[in-house]
Amino acid sequence: MAGGAFSSGLTGLNAFSTWLSVIGNNLANLNTVGFKGSSVTFQDLVSQSLGGTSMNPTQVGLGVGIGSMSPMFIQGAIEASRDPMNVAIQGSGFFVVRSTNGIAYTRAGNFSFDNTGSLVTPDGLRVQGWTSVDRATGKVISTGSYGDITVPPGVLRAPTATTVFSAVTNLSTDAAVGSTFASSVQIYDALGTPHAVTITYTKTAASAWTFKAEVPGAEVAGGVVGTPFQVMAGTLTFDAQGRLATVTPTAPATGGGTAPVIADLAFATPAWTSGASASTLTFDIIDANREARLTGYKSPSATSSIDQNGNGAGMISGMSVSPDGTILASFGAGQTVAVGQLATAAFNNPRGLVKLGSNLYGETQAAGVPNVGGAGASGRGSLIGSALEQSNVDIAQEFTSMILAQRGYQANSKSIMTSDEMLVETLNLKR
Repeated sequence: MAGGAFSSGLTGLNAFSTWLSVIGNNLANLNTVGFKGSSVTFQDLVSQSLGGTSMNPTQVGLGVGIGSMSPMFIQGAIEASRDPMNVAIQGSGFFVVRSTNGIAYTRAGNFSFDNTGSLVTPDGLRVQGWTSVDRATGKVISTGSYGDITVPPGVLRAPTATTVFSAVTNLSTDAAVGSTFASSVQIYDALGTPHAVTITYTKTAASAWTFKAEVPGAEVAGGVVGTPFQVMAGTLTFDAQGRLATVTPTAPATGGGTAPVIADLAFATPAWTSGASASTLTFDIIDANREARLTGYKSPSATSSIDQNGNGAGMISGMSVSPDGTILASFGAGQTVAVGQLATAAFNNPRGLVKLGSNLYGETQAAGVPNVGGAGASGRGSLIGSALEQSNVDIAQEFTSMILAQRGYQANSKSIMTSDEMLVETLNLKR
């Protein structure tokens, strides 16, 4: 039995030594960005049957082994950073990166742009995502395959012609017949030249208004300097609750009408003196919830919000990351457009991922198939720009575990020493 005690004690020394190694690795990465500390569990080894007359099995254990050693994906502290391309994940998920060996995953979002304008990790791995933008909506198309994110800072960005504009406007029911209210929306032609569209509303009767949209005549090919050029006109009526009841375009807009269902108005812009050709522009009257942006309440006439989807050419002066991973580029004059979106991945069993070093994880069958998409959906956490997730190692917990590992190692060493003394006594029997 002394030999069995030797081997059991030796397995205990090995197990507690391994636990101490894990604790040391956790403490060594106390300040590693996005690091996830690992935990160790023990399990007993197969037991040896000793026989005997008891109706219950008579067995003695043969030691201890490592049952599991896996990372703990508990949220780490989020700390602010001055770098706009530092990104932290709040919740589950991983960033997707590409190396020469293939795709890998990381929680560390300390990204930056290299000399080619590609978004990379500190080790030069390419961050994955989408950069195709729908010109109509201005949103990144994230339904296809992901790839490298390349957005060269300081490079002149091409302009985007405005195709849709909107204005949230209330036309006061207390306004006198004949009174007018005007608001302006800046749009862009295909060459990036801005133009001011002025929408003038005139009250014609109780709950009834006419409207017309005009641009400066000097900016229209064939226009007259100082004379506004009309691009759209029509009439509006509101019901007894101040809700938009009818929209009737007169010329040259199409769409809308006197039907109960209110529709957006589409009209053709003129050719511009800038050289840009005519295009189709939509006055977005109905929002995504099918509610009209135009109202006829008792409040004073006012436009509370305007929006349009075009932008002029310009140099990128700054960037930021939104919660869904969209990378927003800032231009001069306060223009902001989406230029890319970060890909994030979620796994059914993230503990099944294999550590590759350098804050990277690799796929395994145990982890499951990666669910890749935009952040904030399908189990993937949201993103926080200009921030980094710190290590989730709890130094107090690690020090406590270190004491337990030390005491366990000492106890097993005592069992080996005692077994040695018993063998010495056995050898002394022949004397």
